[in-house]
Amino acid sequence: MAVTVATWNVNSVKARLPHLLEWLASATPDVVLLQETKCIDAEFPRLELESQGWHLALRGQKTYNGVAVLSRLPIVETVPSLDGDDGESRYIEAKLDNGMRVASIYVPMGQSTDSDRFPFKLNFLDSVYSRSRQLLELEETFVLGGDYNVAPEDEDVFDVSAMEGQVLFHPEERRRYRKLLYLGLTDAYRALNAAPNRYSWWDYRGGAWQRDLGLRIDHLLLSPQAADRLDASGIDKTPRGWEKASDHTPVWCRIS
Repeated sequence: MAVTVATWNVNSVKARLPHLLEWLASATPDVVLLQETKCIDAEFPRLELESQGWHLALRGQKTYNGVAVLSRLPIVETVPSLDGDDGESRYIEAKLDNGMRVASIYVPMGQSTDSDRFPFKLNFLDSVYSRSRQLLELEETFVLGGDYNVAPEDEDVFDVSAMEGQVLFHPEERRRYRKLLYLGLTDAYRALNAAPNRYSWWDYRGGAWQRDLGLRIDHLLLSPQAADRLDASGIDKTPRGWEKASDHTPVWCRIS
């Protein structure tokens, strides 16, 4: 059975709930990895989603951060944190009853390269690398999806000269992202889509959406067992054009 896995930074699940429900109904994914849910678990719209057949794994946080897994398949195991997250709600991992493992990841933005949040970001990416190594040893099918806050290559940014050395496109961030690929993970979108200047995030400011000045910073990284079965992937720009939209849009892949 094919499984469609999507990642989406919703930028507040309560504020964006009508958008989320509309997109779930139209896109019909099987697994959705959410970031920036921005609410504690008790305030998550559990009823609205569980009533439609979704199984949930949550790691919330008041006002900031927050990650979740929505799955049509039952969830049999969860890992609710990551070494290196400093207690922030930025990682949740779930094993589904079909044997697939998924994780929703919200990498810190880093604020600026001279901020103390930038080393935290780099350390967090190192922790994702360490967890990836552990998972690869299990030889399972897994997808590590989320808002990585890293644009990997020149073709993933609207203006290389403007972004060079800045957060989201800094050489140290990009090097850590490449390490994940060198480890043996596959970028699901780029594996099947070679065209440049396809983005998943557009700033709210400066007419970035209207001018298509974006970045590709949301990724689905696949284990070799998942990559071998990858048969489609894409970026769904439709929700970014809705009124009061998240500044991110869903990225998806289908694993046969």
